[in-house]
Amino acid sequence: MKRFLVVVDMQKDFVDGSLGSKEAVAIVPAAAEKIRSFDGDIFVTFDTHFEDYLDTPEGKKLPVPHCVKGTPGHALDEEVAAALAEKEWTGVEKYTFGAVNLPALIANAAGKEPFSVELIGLCTDICVISNALLLKAEFPEEHVAVDKNCCAGVTPALHEAALAVMRSCQIDVE
Repeated sequence: MKRFLVVVDMQKDFVDGSLGSKEAVAIVPAAAEKIRSFDGDIFVTFDTHFEDYLDTPEGKKLPVPHCVKGTPGHALDEEVAAALAEKEWTGVEKYTFGAVNLPALIANAAGKEPFSVELIGLCTDICVISNALLLKAEFPEEHVAVDKNCCAGVTPALHEAALAVMRSCQIDVE
């Protein structure tokens, strides 16, 4: 069975930058260890915006510039980047909450083999849940899981709410 790890948006702006939080900072060591110990293919999503972010529909609802391509905030957290430097991985830029091309990338990597997908990263209640639901919808017969100890939400309450929704949608929360 093939195994995939999806590292969602572990970028500086979400860890300790413009949208960072103490909860996000706190999961970095566990996320780095998960990456180091993972035996399988790794996909890493990058929330990606541009200079016109504040003029976009998302920017009007969340008027905090973040993950602007070419800025330090778009880069991976340093500890996560160091863990990934020990592995081969595929980067996936995404321009909205879910990486709409991720299911096709995983299907291509899996070929005809059964597989499992585990997600970690930020933010549980926005991009992690969006990607987990995309993957479960595309692959209803495959094991899709989220490691709750390697995720953080915008707030602890929203983290827990997102985990509950994912459980409702038959995504395993481990």
